[in-house]
Amino acid sequence: MIPATPDISSSTGYLNGQLLVATPLVSSPGFSKSVIFLCAHDAGGAMGIIINHIIENISYKELFEQLAIEGSQNAPRLAVHYGGPVEINRGFVIYHYEGEAPPDTLLTVNNIAISSSIHVLRDIAAGKGPTERILALGYAGWAPGQLETEIESNSWLSVPASRELIFDTDNGTKWSRAAQSQGIDIRKLTSDVGHA
Repeated sequence: MIPATPDISSSTGYLNGQLLVATPLVSSPGFSKSVIFLCAHDAGGAMGIIINHIIENISYKELFEQLAIEGSQNAPRLAVHYGGPVEINRGFVIYHYEGEAPPDTLLTVNNIAISSSIHVLRDIAAGKGPTERILALGYAGWAPGQLETEIESNSWLSVPASRELIFDTDNGTKWSRAAQSQGIDIRKLTSDVGHA
């Protein structure tokens, strides 16, 4: 398990708690037009969860049944997101919280937490969990130095994470809106590489 990261350290140059926005240079099927919430980034590599791609062929009810979690009639309908190609059977919940940081979290930043705790899923299934949440299976991972190389080659934009971008933006527009938050019209970027 990745240790909890209490805050972003701007002096380190690492991007914990930021959003990565794929540029048109990223064409692999799982990552094209993706927005990734980066939950770990240090000299040992990076880990993030894609927050705008849905797994169409699995429902949250099926997922809860597989985990032997009983739901209630108050349980909200949940989309199951494709978090990335690594450990696709491992679940994560990204959610907003008020007050003190909850226990059993991988990351807490600006009142947004990432957890793989079964307790959070049980609360959601019982209709008592966080109302602003994303349920995801799998994650994206980078070897040491790999993400930095991809950023230097213009594959990713780094964008400050916000509650609005993560939870209030429709998955279909999250990619363009995340880039627009930095004044970039990502649809006008080209995947052609050239020299002046």
